[in-house]
Amino acid sequence: MLRQVAEGVLIHQSEFCESNAVVVQGQAGVLLIDPGIYGSEMACLANDLSDADPTVAAGFSTHPHWDHVLWDTRFGPAPRYGTARCAAATTRDRLSGPRWKDSIAEWVPPDIAEQMPWDLYGLITGLPAGTARIPWDGPQVRIIEHQGHAEGHAALLIEEHGVLVAGDMLSDVLIPMLDFDDDTAPIEDYLAGLRLIEGIAGDVDVLVPGHGSIGGADQVRARIEQDRAYVHALRDGDVPADLRVGPSAKDGWDWVASVHERQLHQLARRREHEGSPG
Repeated sequence: MLRQVAEGVLIHQSEFCESNAVVVQGQAGVLLIDPGIYGSEMACLANDLSDADPTVAAGFSTHPHWDHVLWDTRFGPAPRYGTARCAAATTRDRLSGPRWKDSIAEWVPPDIAEQMPWDLYGLITGLPAGTARIPWDGPQVRIIEHQGHAEGHAALLIEEHGVLVAGDMLSDVLIPMLDFDDDTAPIEDYLAGLRLIEGIAGDVDVLVPGHGSIGGADQVRARIEQDRAYVHALRDGDVPADLRVGPSAKDGWDWVASVHERQLHQLARRREHEGSPG
């Protein structure tokens, strides 16, 4: 069920990790951001849109992780945008060999993988590097690109409505999940991304994270500081004073503690590798 969070901006929250699909109303249709997970949920979203009689004018994926590059035929043939790096990453996935689906499916819960329209997976058109706004006939949507969490990650500011679509950052249930690919600087990239978002925090009235609860203006800087404190603790090898980790985690989110432990190990291995003789 669609829920309005600001004028002209609605969300549809999935049962999977409280994933938030975002609908922005435009002049001749809607912009659909990170549109959904389960097939039944995307069908519900498509039906809600059909009842309101708008077409999907464009789509946007905030980053190239599997749960943000899905689509459904019922949304129609609208262009699906992402940053150039996001599009390059999804193209690499699809061209990685004849068993690319199996490789991606290893990360996807089986019940979701069975429903996914694989022929539509990751068909993202990369916007030219440095593109400042999404090209569509609707409210101005500013692109804030950074490399925290994933390559080509974009936060989006729906300017006239004061809505920040944060991608997989600033969640009240998920800790910062860093990108540990070999050619990244995970700590530095994440902190740089937070600084970019902090630079537009004063323009935000509503915060929509990729996963978790919607926040008001008062939550933007609070969640930035919470994410920054976690990354600093991870960097320094400290125990994070973070309610998202450990026994204080929200019901059903106890697995986040294992994500934290895995990130500690990945960071330690990276440091060990970087400190070893070449």
